[in-house]
Amino acid sequence: MRIRLDIAYDGTHFRGWARQPSLRTVQGTLEDALALVLGTGPRGEPTPRLVVAGRTDAGVHASGQVAHLDLDTELLDALGRSRQKYGSPLDLLAQRVRGVLGAYADVTVQGMREAPAGFDARFSAVWRRYAYRVADSTTGYDPLERTRTTNVNAHLDVAAMDAAARSLIGLHDFAAYCRPREGATTIRTLLEFDWRRDEHGVLIANVRADAFCHSMVRALVGVCVAVGRGRLSIEDASSLRDAGERTSAFPVLAAHGLTLMEVGYPADDQLASRADVTRARRDDE
Repeated sequence: MRIRLDIAYDGTHFRGWARQPSLRTVQGTLEDALALVLGTGPRGEPTPRLVVAGRTDAGVHASGQVAHLDLDTELLDALGRSRQKYGSPLDLLAQRVRGVLGAYADVTVQGMREAPAGFDARFSAVWRRYAYRVADSTTGYDPLERTRTTNVNAHLDVAAMDAAARSLIGLHDFAAYCRPREGATTIRTLLEFDWRRDEHGVLIANVRADAFCHSMVRALVGVCVAVGRGRLSIEDASSLRDAGERTSAFPVLAAHGLTLMEVGYPADDQLASRADVTRARRDDE
């Protein structure tokens, strides 16, 4: 059985998503909790591993992360008859994983359900949405929000930032806004990018793309903050992109202001074909 997990976490004390030896990561913490609940299968199979929609970096948060795992149904059956109390074996599994993680944990499984045929958390995804929070001198510093908000000691022009953001939308090579990785493409489709102030005056970036290359979101918000401070013009945002080279003209902002909000998937009957197309594209990179 393939299971979809919906996950949220505060990334402050994690060294990113991906399991790493001797480091605390989101994947490692969740897989260890699953191992404690499930043990091994009846034939000694290892506990299944999580496949995630998008690997987040150290310090990055998530309210809408998605992962999947393939689980032998015999493992669910072995959880015991108490599952009726929770409505289904998957409800019980989620409940027990949350119990292992503990009260007030910085990561949780919000829900588990059987995935539709063809679902792959990573390769079936058609877009990811992030939010980035910035407090400027107009907003002021709020210590209660310090772990998820970047502070900038200047007044930021949100209209200019929004105009710069919107100028970057579309299918482009974002090499200027990505940390290069050998053999990986930097061509992405930026579907949405805009800025607004919330009811408390905090600046919120909404960024949605088919996929993101390494550090892309934090670089995109960094160039907009430079525009908002008057250090770059609105036109510079697209000019720097079109130059196609990594630049020091703007800062890459801190990880803790960034949250993965949502992952989008096609209709159930298109999940498998989407996964096939994405895998083929990744293999060609």
